Amino acid sequence: MPLAQRLQTLLTEGLAILHLQVSDESHGHGGGRLHETHFKVVLVSPDFIGLSRLQRHRRVYALLQQPLQEGVHALVLHLFSPQEWQESQVLPETPACRGGGR
Repeated sequence: MPLAQRLQTLLTEGLAILHLQVSDESHGHGGGRLHETHFKVVLVSPDFIGLSRLQRHRRVYALLQQPLQEGVHALVLHLFSPQEWQESQVLPETPACRGGGR
């Protein structure tokens, strides 16, 4: 199973999801030679209501602990409550990679 799909499955099993997008951005890093190492997650969940940004990130990292230990180099998280998502659906650009290897 592709890692992006595995991340999506783990998130779907662990959170109430209203919107989820898992993007493999590996092709834009390391001169295109990296595979399944850089991901962006856009997630909207009522489970995030009342949680700080740090609490949301901790919750997601706890769900993705195993795949992250298996070689994910970068994970960009955009985590929204439903109201936040309705108010602003503009996402910042993914930052340029400073690394290059796994």
